[in-house]
This record gives sequence, structure tokens and C-alpha cells, in this order.
Amino acid sequence: MSLKKKIILGLAVILIGIQFFQPLRNLSDEMPATHIERVYPVPQNVKAILVQSCYDCHSNNTSYPWYSRIQPGAWYMAEHIKKGKEELNFSEFGEYSARRQRNKFRAMAGQVKDEEMPLSSYTLIHRNAVLSQEDKQVLMEWFSMMEDGIK
Repeated sequence: MSLKKKIILGLAVILIGIQFFQPLRNLSDEMPATHIERVYPVPQNVKAILVQSCYDCHSNNTSYPWYSRIQPGAWYMAEHIKKGKEELNFSEFGEYSARRQRNKFRAMAGQVKDEEMPLSSYTLIHRNAVLSQEDKQVLMEWFSMMEDGIK
């Protein structure tokens, strides 16, 4: 067997082998008392946008597509979700101090306005997560209203 065939065979074995090492899933069947929807009144139109464009990376419950089980992409996705939840977790929003909640609402409004969120790497594959101008306006107004209402 030639060196080229050995390398290809070796890579194939490695690629198949890593499929058996899957990261933990970010799935929760319950909505904790600290979830933003239990802490603040979230209008249905705002909730729909958050669920479609934000919750996959910023809550304790991700909706996984079929390709999320293919390595090494699954590891990348798991790390992306971990970092997203470290920055902002809607499922734990009620645990944040009032000051941190205010700052998060302000930051969310700014990131939506500046088109920093949702990430382009996410919307490239999840086309339904792209925010329309109307969606952006709805979110920015609600974030601003919530920020102003926190004492």
C-alpha cells in the first residue's frame, strides 16, 4: 500500500473514530424561576424573536440541527454555546444583579443595533434567525424599556 493510501486510510479511521466522542447537549426540559420570561413580562412578539434568534446560544435549551452530531463541528458548536451562555444566559437572567441586568439590556440593544448579534456565523446556516429591521426595532425598544424599568 502506498504512503498516500495509508494517510487517507488513517485520516478516515480518525474521522470515523471521533464521531463516537460527542459533547454534552445543552438541553433542559424545565424553565427555571430565573428565566427571563419568569422574571419580566416578555411580549409574545419579543419572545418569538428571542426563541428564533437568541435562545440556541443564550439559554439552557438549544434546538440542535441534524449536523450537530458530526465531529469536529459538534465540538465547535458546544464551545460556541458555552461561550454564549457565559456572556448571557436568558435561563439564569434572574440571578444577575439589577446592575448587571441593566447592563445586559443596554448591551443587547447596542449589539442588535450594530448588527453584532446574532452572529453572522450563526445566521449563515440558520437563515430564520436573521433579524429583519422590524425585529431589530421591536427588540431594541423592549430592551430599552426593560433597562429603564430596572431600579
